[in-house]
Amino acid sequence: MTVVAVTYRYTDDVARRDRVLPEHRDWLRGLADQGVLLVSGPYGPDEPRGALLLFRADKAQVRALMEKDPFAAVGGVIAETEIAVWEPVIGFVLAAVRD
Repeated sequence: MTVVAVTYRYTDDVARRDRVLPEHRDWLRGLADQGVLLVSGPYGPDEPRGALLLFRADKAQVRALMEKDPFAAVGGVIAETEIAVWEPVIGFVLAAVRD
């Protein structure tokens, strides 16, 4: 199965992002429970505001999912999204991808 990496860059509207965060995380948990989302999380405090998400799906599926993300669909707190196929060759992620 294909692994797709999504990189978010957030807007500067922290208050709006914080309001939508619970809905966003519930949405992500649902995708993780389905086995579609492998891992996600924000960058550290000293990095640009954003997050990395890894999906086990094809690129078209991930694009469609991103449109339903509450951060994008409801919150308007995503300034930029990059979606790219990622090919892991070493490390623990391989076990999850091969399942």
